[in-house]
Amino acid sequence: MYRPEIKLLDCTIRDGGLMNNWDFDKALVKDVFEALAEAGVDYVELGYRADKRIFPPDQSGPWRYCDEDLLRSVAHECSTKVSVMCDVGRTNYNDFLPASESIVKMVRVASYVKEIDKAVHLGDYLKDLGYETTVNLMAVSHVLEMDLDEALAQLAGTRFDAVYLVDSFGYLYSQHIHYLAEKYLKALPGKQVGIHCHNNQQLAFANSIDAVVRGINYVDATVYGIGRAAGNCPLELIIEFLRNPKLNVRPVLDLIGKHFIRLQQELQWGYQIPYALAGCHNKHPRSAMAAMKGDGAIDFRRFYDDLLNEDMV
Repeated sequence: MYRPEIKLLDCTIRDGGLMNNWDFDKALVKDVFEALAEAGVDYVELGYRADKRIFPPDQSGPWRYCDEDLLRSVAHECSTKVSVMCDVGRTNYNDFLPASESIVKMVRVASYVKEIDKAVHLGDYLKDLGYETTVNLMAVSHVLEMDLDEALAQLAGTRFDAVYLVDSFGYLYSQHIHYLAEKYLKALPGKQVGIHCHNNQQLAFANSIDAVVRGINYVDATVYGIGRAAGNCPLELIIEFLRNPKLNVRPVLDLIGKHFIRLQQELQWGYQIPYALAGCHNKHPRSAMAAMKGDGAIDFRRFYDDLLNEDMV
């Protein structure tokens, strides 16, 4: 599926950090950046830039904050660009240098549809500093269609370079992806559209393929599928699918063997019954993640019944 316009963004450290509180060893992160630069990945997202007034640094690992000096200790300027993500309402505008002085080249604004005005304000501020920007509309599977239509109409007139379709809970099937991809593309002429899929129902790779086939050009993935709960679209699979001659899967395979087999055993992202059930029912995976961290065997039937009763309490 070669199309030169497609941009591949790796969010291994940012999304994977949701499984270990962003407490990755610096040497590992440096290995990730070097391997993905060698692999030809377009963007590597090395974490969040969270407001330390809201999230004290003694409570999270360093990749939740992505201080400039820290990023420069693991990455260098090259054809692979450094990205960070920030959340609407959880970002200190003063934490950003002008892009000309920063190793960061892209900032992705994560926002719910109800906060779109704030997202546009933050995006304009970052654009004025010279960054590439995207807005990632989270939890779209929970959004009323009229609200989504209104948000997309508003975003069409903004300066964001791309708008992301995000399957936050791993709930969407191919027919949803087809419908939403066409909706985003039609509503956002002149802008790129991105796809970010979670793997609760083992559909992240298939849904990413469907999005690309429909015309989406920005694709998120992670090494060995690491990410919150069931994880994300595996980078090594999407590289093979894209058939782009500039991409080389070999450094990614080396990285998996060196670090991510061990990490998967420790952090246990991937297919697990609680994550799958949460995805099937369009639920946030927080209760599933709590169950996975508990002591002893999980009573899957009880977990299922409790999950269905969450909204009834």
